[in-house]
Amino acid sequence: MTDQHEGRRDGYAEAYPDMVEPPPAAGDVETLDDAFDAQARAGGRRRRRTTGSRLKGCLPVLIVLAIVGGLGYVGVSRGVDFLRDQFAAPEDYPGPGSGEVTFEVVSGDSISQMGTNLAEQDIVASAQAFVDAASGNPDASAIQPGFYPMMEQMSAQGALAVLIDPAQTMTNQIVVPEGYRNADVVDILVENTDFRRAQFERVLESPQKLGLPDYAESAEGYLFPATYSFAPNATPATMLQSMVERFKQAAADVDLVRRAEALGYTPHELLTVASLVEAEARGDDMPKVARVIYNRLENPGTAGTVGRLEIDATVGYALGIRPGVALTADQIATESPYNTRQVTGLPPGPIDNPGEAAMEAAAAPAEGDWYYYVTVNLRTGETKFATSYDEFLEYKAEYDAYCDGSDAC
Repeated sequence: MTDQHEGRRDGYAEAYPDMVEPPPAAGDVETLDDAFDAQARAGGRRRRRTTGSRLKGCLPVLIVLAIVGGLGYVGVSRGVDFLRDQFAAPEDYPGPGSGEVTFEVVSGDSISQMGTNLAEQDIVASAQAFVDAASGNPDASAIQPGFYPMMEQMSAQGALAVLIDPAQTMTNQIVVPEGYRNADVVDILVENTDFRRAQFERVLESPQKLGLPDYAESAEGYLFPATYSFAPNATPATMLQSMVERFKQAAADVDLVRRAEALGYTPHELLTVASLVEAEARGDDMPKVARVIYNRLENPGTAGTVGRLEIDATVGYALGIRPGVALTADQIATESPYNTRQVTGLPPGPIDNPGEAAMEAAAAPAEGDWYYYVTVNLRTGETKFATSYDEFLEYKAEYDAYCDGSDAC
């Protein structure tokens, strides 16, 4: 056996001269690993053990997988938190709140904007809580602009309950009737506010601070008659400015500037005519009285008017007498640019604050040849219009007869 084995080795060496040592014979190999080791030694190198090296090669991969898995857990955790936040009820205070806060609802505010404003003042905990509360209440759509008494850190439902209650509105509502002069308007403001007359008069003495239109020559006539809701923080200046702004709106609605130009007058002159119409007429008679005024201004030699308007209300304005009071001969003779019994043409400016109907009548006078008008019944306001002086005298006699049997004169 030995000789044969040795012979095989010699033959292997001849066939493979590069091999240092031929592989062992089968009988010399105890295990498979020994065979591989022997072959490796024969080639000048040792076989690498794979078990340990393979673990070392996989370790970075396992670390990366562990990190990704950890990040995945964090991501899932955060995703769960996000979903929980999305479906959880919005933050809300338990109420009822404390302290005192004044909250304003501005005209045009949406429910969402109200919620945002409430949250900014820390009246509610979140805008969404208020929106959710309002979405289930049909009265929320009727919330009115104004100021409301609130508390800090109220519940959304509590804040909503205040806003949908009209009685909670903190506004000072003041009515300014048509035909009132600026002095009369100040009387109303003084009576209904805590301010003194001097404070309002001081503002009126600086009309440029009122925001008057460029064509205004005085503040008289530009305090528009309307119902005003003044905020708790309103001042004499802001109240009067609100009235001027309301006048601008009415003037735009009437298209006062363009229509004055079409008639050949300035906007200030047209407003002056409107103030005379407001003092002298009501309802459907307004455009007719406006026509009488224009006829007298534009045709001074007709019907004996010689260009004078002869409106007693202008004399009363010059004297500071309220309209409707009968004038004496001495009063009629008063020297004043406002006394249209004595001077020709229009007075320097409006004698009262006309409403929109009077402005519209002045801008669109009726068609007619009237130069006179007489209110023959003071209780009903019935007014008759004459084209001649003789016709005027007939109507005047009718008025005198009415006064003889009535205490209204």
